[in-house]
Amino acid sequence: MTLGIEIRGLDLASASVDELRTQLAEHGVLILREQALDDERFLAFLRRFGEMMFTEGETPVPGFPDLNVVSNVGRTTPPKSTFHVDTTYVPNPPAYTALRAVSVPAAGGSTQFSDQYSAYETLPAAMKEDLAGRTVTHRVTGVASDTDSSAEHPLFAVHPLSGRTALALSAPARCVAISGMNSEQTRETIRYLFEHSTRAENVLQHAWAPGDLVMWDNRCVMHRADHSGVVGNRVMHRGMIANAENASVM
Repeated sequence: MTLGIEIRGLDLASASVDELRTQLAEHGVLILREQALDDERFLAFLRRFGEMMFTEGETPVPGFPDLNVVSNVGRTTPPKSTFHVDTTYVPNPPAYTALRAVSVPAAGGSTQFSDQYSAYETLPAAMKEDLAGRTVTHRVTGVASDTDSSAEHPLFAVHPLSGRTALALSAPARCVAISGMNSEQTRETIRYLFEHSTRAENVLQHAWAPGDLVMWDNRCVMHRADHSGVVGNRVMHRGMIANAENASVM
């Protein structure tokens, strides 16, 4: 796919959700520029896609418990971020995540995305054959949760809308087991697959501007925030939409 598509001045209240779902399945990331949104209109737009989800342990937006705050304000050290997919340690992770730019820093603070269709398609044939049909166990990390939540998902997942196969990973610390492999084999395989997925030529970098709304399909991309060299406040409000169409196993 061509990773990422930019649309300016789209009327979110009247835009076709079916068309946007198709664009997300094809391009992975929608960059919606020139959106003068408040949280009420942001949430109304997201709810057109389906039921909202919320990650236990995150900080909710005051007055909007379906949204959470992503912020560097008041921190003495930059937040840590590695490529991942949101909340994969539950049986049915969110299909979509969206960020609304509230405060954009003067420099730095971009968000990066990896093309997981391409990651699958460019794997060596022998590795595709060996890993076909295997699953990965994802375990919770990085949030203040009272549970040791984990879930098993296909490593190669066919997207329910595009019909294409994606290499379905998250942060290596979350990917704790691959079916049919011991712990050492799992670690080495995840390390290889993660490095393969996040090589520079497979990554889109989005530099934030005021009025940006960025939405992505968790079933075909990973993402991370680049916190290096950030100057000023970086505040985003995040919403996640539940998955109504599960991917099938490849």
